[in-house]
Amino acid sequence: MSLPIMAKATAVWLVDNTTISFKQIADFCGMHELEVQGIADGDVAAGVKGFDPIANNQLTQEEIDRAQADPMHKLKLKHYAAAQGEEKRRGPRYTPLSKRQDRPNAILWLVKFHPELADSQIAKLVGTTKPTITSIRERTHWNISAMQPIDPVALGLCKQSELDAAVQKAAAKKAKEGAALSDDERRKLLSTEQSLGADAEPRMPTAIEGLETFTLGQDKDDEEDAPEKEYDVDSVFNLPDSDDDEDDEDDQR
Repeated sequence: MSLPIMAKATAVWLVDNTTISFKQIADFCGMHELEVQGIADGDVAAGVKGFDPIANNQLTQEEIDRAQADPMHKLKLKHYAAAQGEEKRRGPRYTPLSKRQDRPNAILWLVKFHPELADSQIAKLVGTTKPTITSIRERTHWNISAMQPIDPVALGLCKQSELDAAVQKAAAKKAKEGAALSDDERRKLLSTEQSLGADAEPRMPTAIEGLETFTLGQDKDDEEDAPEKEYDVDSVFNLPDSDDDEDDEDDQR
């Protein structure tokens, strides 16, 4: 269902100027009935100026009169030919000026950690152009040496659900093509929910990687076969012989 422009301001006007029920206003403006009741009580939309839907060609007076006479009647938005197809307009995602400088870092993160994503998917996620993505992929971007890969979700350039959807779409495309995936690629194609729900894999510290088979002592089998070594007091404490001490005293005299 199409919603009126400035829906909350329109709801304020309808509450102040008509006797239409809260339920009818909520359905027309895409709000919750309790939120409309909050507008009437002054708890919601305080200071918002009402937006006249009749003067702005969204409702007719006849439609409002019909809704006031019948509490079950649902308000219908007036057809506005000039706005036809506006909701279907497509274009690059708008990025605020304060965050546009972060887009190259986000693109570098996506290219590094999700190389399976198509340029069109990356452009849709962070609102950029394909030549920019290509220059970062090929490391020919003018500022590539100063870039750092940063998660676009952390930068606020896209939602986690949008990133997961793009990754899942790329995974389905690869599966359809029948391309073999490595373990690392398979982990990258998991969504956040799947990766968090998976069992934790034991990881070996990087400092001892490659030393899995190295042991500092003998194996248990060798220890069992080897005869038990006997120890005495002199060998443990390494005490000198008494004869040697007497000879040293004689030499000193």
